[in-house]
Amino acid sequence: MRNLLLGAAAVGGYWAWRALQPRYDFRNRNVLITGGSRGLGLVLARQLAAAGARLGLMARDQDELDRAAYELRSRGARVSITAGDLKSRADVRRFVGESRAALGPVDVLVNDAGIIGVGPLEEMTEEDFDVAMRTHFWATLYTVLEVLPEMKARRQGRIVNITSIGAKIAVPHMLPYVASKFAAAGLSEGLRAELAKYGVVVTTVCPGLMRTGSHLNAEFKGRNDQEYAWFALGNAIPGLSMSAERAARQILAACARGDAELVLTLPARLAVALEGLCPNLMANVMALVNRVVLPDPGGVGPRRVKGKDSRGLLPDSVTYLTDRAAAQNNEMHRTPLATESR
Repeated sequence: MRNLLLGAAAVGGYWAWRALQPRYDFRNRNVLITGGSRGLGLVLARQLAAAGARLGLMARDQDELDRAAYELRSRGARVSITAGDLKSRADVRRFVGESRAALGPVDVLVNDAGIIGVGPLEEMTEEDFDVAMRTHFWATLYTVLEVLPEMKARRQGRIVNITSIGAKIAVPHMLPYVASKFAAAGLSEGLRAELAKYGVVVTTVCPGLMRTGSHLNAEFKGRNDQEYAWFALGNAIPGLSMSAERAARQILAACARGDAELVLTLPARLAVALEGLCPNLMANVMALVNRVVLPDPGGVGPRRVKGKDSRGLLPDSVTYLTDRAAAQNNEMHRTPLATESR
């Protein structure tokens, strides 16, 4: 009993100390966001703009960036945008250089860019694994290496690496995604340990299902309509999934507190706890899901088909919330802004 009371007192003392720590203020900070043109990245940009931050955004699509920048500037934010490929070290260097020239020294880096590929292992290729690793692991490393010298020199800085529940639990039919997210999470946790002595704080975020609108731009293989159905359905159910706005608030709060890790959604936290306590049980559950629930290979085979072209099995009413999020968060193709300056 004495040991239990001492343990409880230690935990309570830690939480009290943590609650009293000063919060990081984003006002007048220069924040770089990869994948900031749509989805969760854009929602984070909106909330950071409201907090008074200056924003540097990078994504592949210039038209999406133009729309995002137009919206954010209309809210009064100072925004720099760079179109490029995060898998390219040269493009990442250009992004950081252009953002620094336009805004000033980098205070915060948010690595949010990602791709989602869904399908059975039989339909995945080595290229799928390579692209996932280059997008989720190498791109994260590239951006960190570009901003780190100035953060270390100033002995301050914040880095947020957004991974996934797929960095904690190996979800079947998403193997390239899962493998690359595990790698990104390991990198992020190691960076936190090694950079703390320089005053650089790294937070690893592992979101569960979120209503960002990404279901339309995810890519599906094999029986793509069936693969899309289970993926989109999970993202659309309130309780299982979280709105992008709520997720962004929690991510920025975790960054401001300097948390080591944030797992988003209660179902995701429960799954991670169960994985830690009963890994054999979780492995068997995942195998059962793969055997009984998920589609067999076939269909379009290894060809990639976007979610927006795989919607045949689910009525629009089922994905109403996620479709609305897609429209709100720049996930749907629209006419480019011809007059918006770059």
